[in-house]
Amino acid sequence: MSAIPGHVRDVLEKLNSAGFEAYPVGGCVRDSLLGKTPHDWDVCTAAYPDEMKEVFSDMRCIETGLKHGTLTVLSGGEPIEVTTFRSDGDYTDHRRPDSVRFVRLLREDLSRRDFTVNALCFDTDGGVIDMFDGQGDLGRRLIRCVGDAGKRFEEDALRILRALRFSSVLDFDIEHDTAKALREKAGLLKYVSAERIFCELKKLLTGSRAGRLLIEYREVFAVIIPELAECFDVIQNNPHHMYDVYTHICKSIDNIEPDETLRLTMLLHDIAKPRCKTTDENGIDHFKKHPFEGAKMADEILSRLRADNETRELICNYITEHDNRLAENERSVGRFISKHGYEFFDNYLKIRRADTLAQSMYYREEKLKDLDILLEIRAALEEKSACLTLKDLDLNGHDLIAAGYSGKEIGTALEMALDGVIAGNVQNDKKELIEYVSKQSHC
Repeated sequence: MSAIPGHVRDVLEKLNSAGFEAYPVGGCVRDSLLGKTPHDWDVCTAAYPDEMKEVFSDMRCIETGLKHGTLTVLSGGEPIEVTTFRSDGDYTDHRRPDSVRFVRLLREDLSRRDFTVNALCFDTDGGVIDMFDGQGDLGRRLIRCVGDAGKRFEEDALRILRALRFSSVLDFDIEHDTAKALREKAGLLKYVSAERIFCELKKLLTGSRAGRLLIEYREVFAVIIPELAECFDVIQNNPHHMYDVYTHICKSIDNIEPDETLRLTMLLHDIAKPRCKTTDENGIDHFKKHPFEGAKMADEILSRLRADNETRELICNYITEHDNRLAENERSVGRFISKHGYEFFDNYLKIRRADTLAQSMYYREEKLKDLDILLEIRAALEEKSACLTLKDLDLNGHDLIAAGYSGKEIGTALEMALDGVIAGNVQNDKKELIEYVSKQSHC
């Protein structure tokens, strides 16, 4: 049991001492065999719910989902979900079983699980219990359903996205029959809540195979974000591009760090291009104002997926600005940072870089060099602690009141003073600032 932490062994030993089989199961076993540290540990057991409660009567427990056989036991300050072996009834809503039947046989419990790599257990000696060749699939780096793939997806449609998520995050292939059923059953995702879909999508996007899977299973992703289908095969007859809109989107995702917000931004950054496409007399395609229309579409999509307001607003702002070509001077960069902040500016550059790397080679080196110059200007502004926000001004509301300003005039004067400093029209000195806003106010 050396691979099993002490606080988990304590739970297993209490169940075993009471005469019940108990095993670590699922993701914790899979991750351990892959050489990763599990985030949490789940235990399955032959003990029925009432029997579990008696076994752990001297420990703090939370009745997480006792009617489905799950009890959360706090051992060594860590929560461990302990679940009775069970067999599921019908899944009429394609999400959760209508009923569960508690059983004493481990095989019955493991046969209802989603994928072979998640149907592995550690035995009491730390060996592996593997009834469906999960270890073989780990070695083959393969995601394969336990039993009939179509049935597994019919039971719980979320497994469709889970298969893609595991493939992306673990860098595993999806077994042929599982992939076939995944495509055939994609329409069942309509039965899954937006919150659960969004949770799986975010995890999937941070995986190493995100872009590849988005291309390979594009019809599946179009079920959860129908607007993506508008981008399929939309040619960009423009020297700056070599991919259709959808392929460009997918390539750009792989060009940015695996951060949920940044990858969601790349997924949606060109979503409006098909709606904004025009072709000039020379046959060249243009996509004017697509960032602004894209931000509106992203707002609708993210609202539909129940994204939190902060994330939604941030992504929409990134999309609005992603095609903004800033002039390479302190005034332009300073104004941008003043409006959005340094962190936003840094991510703006990452987004533009990812976008550029998914375009054609036409002026690519020059575009990337321009981004490097913007980064240098940003560093110089921060190094000299440039005045870019109202709190950096050597002027405040009290100073303006003393100078005779009142009401809305104060806020207007402060903004005017900040704009003057950023533009290089006035020094950040209280006396000079008051004189400056006085002259500007009377112009």
